[in-house]
Amino acid sequence: MIVAIDGPAGAGKSTVARTLATRLGFRYLDTGAMYRALTQLALEKGVSLEDGAALGDLARREPVSFEGDRVFIRDEDVTEAIRLPRIDRVVSSVARHLEVREVMRERQRELGSYGDAVIEGRDIGTVVCPDADVKVYLVADAAERARRRKADRPEIGEQALATDLRLRDERDAAQMQPAPDAQEIDTTELSIEQVVDRIEQLVLARSA
Repeated sequence: MIVAIDGPAGAGKSTVARTLATRLGFRYLDTGAMYRALTQLALEKGVSLEDGAALGDLARREPVSFEGDRVFIRDEDVTEAIRLPRIDRVVSSVARHLEVREVMRERQRELGSYGDAVIEGRDIGTVVCPDADVKVYLVADAAERARRRKADRPEIGEQALATDLRLRDERDAAQMQPAPDAQEIDTTELSIEQVVDRIEQLVLARSA
């Protein structure tokens, strides 16, 4: 079974997906981490973030892999490095290239084919896994999303975070459309456990 969880930054995708996967005993796949890992490697190697062809070639030559929650590229654990602000600021520039998205989607489908999985990111239910058994689209109001990002990035000012979220939303707009058959859940007033409970019920209903 594939559970696809989409939504904008700060809506709670990663925490919800990770918690749900643990509860269900499914694998957890963070597709956003794959773009972040590629961005990290491109910066290290001096590959232009504007060169889609070169980035796509790099993504194909150096596929991202996972071991539980850990993220690897070129056999290097980059789990912490890809969460730094310098990656936040430019990852959307990498992810927007068609050449990159084609390679990543192919890799994501491959990883998703290995068994039961919770896959989270953007355009999961619409493009990566359009036949996913359960599709969920998480949303939250802008102020709450900014507050959550502030908790994750205490070193960054609130105004800067709000601006960053707005710019990311604009850059990612094409990938932030819910699938027609996705269940939308507003997480603004909900705890992680409440959101996970709702999705688990969808999974159980689908299984039945």
